[in-house]
Amino acid sequence: MDIATILAALASGGMIGLILGLIGGGGSILAVPLLVYVVGVGSSHAAIGTAAIAVTVNALAALVGHARAGRVKWRCAAVFAATGMIGAAFGAELGKAINGERLLVLFGLLMIGVGLSMLRKRRRTETPDVRLTRDSAATLLPRLVPIGLGVGLSAGFFGIGGGFLIMPGLIFATAMPLSFAIGTSLVVVSALGLTTATSYAISGLVNWPVTVFMIVGGAAGTLAGIGVRQIFARRKGLLEPAFAVVVVAVGVYVVTSSLGVRLSG
Repeated sequence: MDIATILAALASGGMIGLILGLIGGGGSILAVPLLVYVVGVGSSHAAIGTAAIAVTVNALAALVGHARAGRVKWRCAAVFAATGMIGAAFGAELGKAINGERLLVLFGLLMIGVGLSMLRKRRRTETPDVRLTRDSAATLLPRLVPIGLGVGLSAGFFGIGGGFLIMPGLIFATAMPLSFAIGTSLVVVSALGLTTATSYAISGLVNWPVTVFMIVGGAAGTLAGIGVRQIFARRKGLLEPAFAVVVVAVGVYVVTSSLGVRLSG
């Protein structure tokens, strides 16, 4: 690896960690485009495998703080993660079987859709004391299981942590507040990322040197993001729409670039 590649990997990891620290999730959706277009990983499949490992490690690091603060609904997370891992395993195998450029086009379209959905204002009634028990299982399980399976399938297919999908899914299924959804989602992100990463690593589709530098950059970015979030805590409503716009813009770039390569080829 040359110096430029090392710096690009550190910066990319730092950006992912910064976003994770600022809004509690979403940074993983930028990981694959950053690896392909900034770091210069030639294979989209290798980019997915590399991103999965880096995102998993960063999510585990961020989870520690939320767990200590008691912002994790462990039983809900366990069910969501278990079904999600099944979906992620199938999704990863399906993703590896698809042409790399076509996979990037689909990934870009997903980014556009997610970014636009993030711009929508949602009305919800929160239930801070929600718990998965024998009494609530009949209500919560029919929601947690299919949503977890679907999110896992998408996470494995695109090689993303899926936090931007997991958080809305958890809120829809349980009505838990956003602060708990962020902490709980990190458990699921870690589980899904580990499943996807293992699948790609076994197939030899991981750039390990780049992964190491992304993890280092991500750790620094996460710490910086947490600090900035505390400073701008009252402006979180501005940070999330701004991130949504970035996601849409990057998605458009990924789609147009990938289509341009296919047309020229």
